[in-house]
Amino acid sequence: MTIQSSAQIGDVIRNAVVFNIRNWLGGMMNSDSLIQSVQDFFTLLEQRQIDYVLVGGIAILHYIEGRNTQDLDVLMAVSALGKLPELKVASQDMYFVRANYNELQIDVLLTQNPLFKKVHSQYSKVEKFLDRKIPLATVEGLLLLKLYALPSLYRQGNFARVGIYENDIATLLHDYQPDVSSLLRELSQYVNQSDLAEIKGVVSEIQKRIKRFKNESSE
Repeated sequence: MTIQSSAQIGDVIRNAVVFNIRNWLGGMMNSDSLIQSVQDFFTLLEQRQIDYVLVGGIAILHYIEGRNTQDLDVLMAVSALGKLPELKVASQDMYFVRANYNELQIDVLLTQNPLFKKVHSQYSKVEKFLDRKIPLATVEGLLLLKLYALPSLYRQGNFARVGIYENDIATLLHDYQPDVSSLLRELSQYVNQSDLAEIKGVVSEIQKRIKRFKNESSE
């Protein structure tokens, strides 16, 4: 699997932003500046010795092709934000922070959330991104985060985002065949029974779809 460099990560985000027609309403942004912001942000994290884990669409790009994203998602402690005064916080609640670093949008998942803390500490690894080493979530860590978020997205009625998450889950399950039962047992410690039942239903449907795909592609 080809690993993305920080420059390539910048290209992915730039292309997603530039080719999103909604962003044209405010005038075309400087795409070269956006790429530079991505590179500078990773350098800043390294220089300040910030304990973070890369998650979200960019992390998924390490494992599967064809993912598109307009921002960076990272796991970190709320105390780490104090080491990054350059971040302009747009919104913040108990477990999430949305901020900007120059033209780059950054979503921070705070390790005050027990599951986020677990993924940060036990479902992450350091990978070489050509010019630097970046800690990112494992396949299992990404699946835990995606599955955990699904019930909330359903309640919000965010159909487009649900589709993206379910596709990420399906592709990771198809390509890497992780131990689903183990993941669901892990997840049961962090969600209520109603949400867990909904998550299990989604996973079951995805597994049936994968099985049907494999059967039809082998004919």
